[in-house]
Amino acid sequence: MGPPADSQVISTEFQGDVSGVDSGGYDNYPPADELDVGDDFCLHCHEGFKVNEKVVQARNEKYHIDCFVCAQCFQPFPDGVYYDFDGRKYCEHDFHVLFAPCCGKCGYFIVGRVIKAMNSSWHPECFRCQICDKCLADDGFVKHSGRALCHECNAREKANSSDRILCFKCHSYVDETQQLKYQSEVYHAYHFTCSSCGSELSSDAREKDGDLYCLRCFDKMGIPICGACRRPIEERVVHALGKTWHVEHFVCARCEKPFLGSRHYEKKGLAYCELHYQQLFGMLCYSCNQVIPGETVFALNKAWCVDHFGCVACDRRISPKTKFYEFDLRPVYGSELPKCTNWRIEAPPRLPPSPQSSLVEFVLCFFFRSFRCLQSN
Repeated sequence: MGPPADSQVISTEFQGDVSGVDSGGYDNYPPADELDVGDDFCLHCHEGFKVNEKVVQARNEKYHIDCFVCAQCFQPFPDGVYYDFDGRKYCEHDFHVLFAPCCGKCGYFIVGRVIKAMNSSWHPECFRCQICDKCLADDGFVKHSGRALCHECNAREKANSSDRILCFKCHSYVDETQQLKYQSEVYHAYHFTCSSCGSELSSDAREKDGDLYCLRCFDKMGIPICGACRRPIEERVVHALGKTWHVEHFVCARCEKPFLGSRHYEKKGLAYCELHYQQLFGMLCYSCNQVIPGETVFALNKAWCVDHFGCVACDRRISPKTKFYEFDLRPVYGSELPKCTNWRIEAPPRLPPSPQSSLVEFVLCFFFRSFRCLQSN
């Protein structure tokens, strides 16, 4: 509830009958000796007056006839009426255009008392309750949902309202079937017409580049169509599988969860999230016999998890860039045979050293259960 609306007064004082000037248009001037010229000078051009020169006098100020004009349009004042503002004189029209506020209801200039309320200016008689039309200039008002109401109407509105939406234009309630959201505000759809065909809009109207269109015209504008719902895509577009999609409609073919910008995998014209793609089409790790969830190492005609690709003799991990050898279709670490150091034969006894002894030790470790690989200290 607010106090009575602020009011201001725009001065209407003006010199109705300028001395030495007839209201008919500067004709029939009095004799020069009727004006005490003396050492006076024109207040506008600051030059003196000639003998017997006709002079305009207004509020004890003297002017040449050609100097006594509107400060805006430089025309003589109709009927000698002028407005004095900030040391300059204006005709009535220019003063209203430059300084007088316009009424928020009737649109006319306000001369006299001004009501300042609801971010607008009003004639006192134009500022009224938007429900019962009661004058609010002296009784105060309450701002309710963008409307100026008297206290009685405001109380009734509070009692009757139940989260209903008001139209941003006419401030009346909007039924759900009539709602049209435009530039973050809610309106009755019938307040707008199609920017293309001019027909009255309904609640299914669409916006493009700040303009509103009926659904029929909007569909003809080359707007991309969603591959799932077959409706026009007005905001963000996803391009995948040779089609366009609403962001929320581009989903995994198995779990139907939206990707929302995350990685997807394509197979036979369908899109899958990583989990279900691997479950359906992923490769099994040769070591753990599970679906490989991430990066895959391909070697020896097999697939491996990155963490499971290692030497079968010493279990040391082999990186994709490390050299390895094949033994029985399995990888063995090393750039030489054997790379695993400190091989020791528990039984049978160690063979005499020879160029082939390392290879013999390596082979025997896979055929004798009593061999073991020891890491160097």
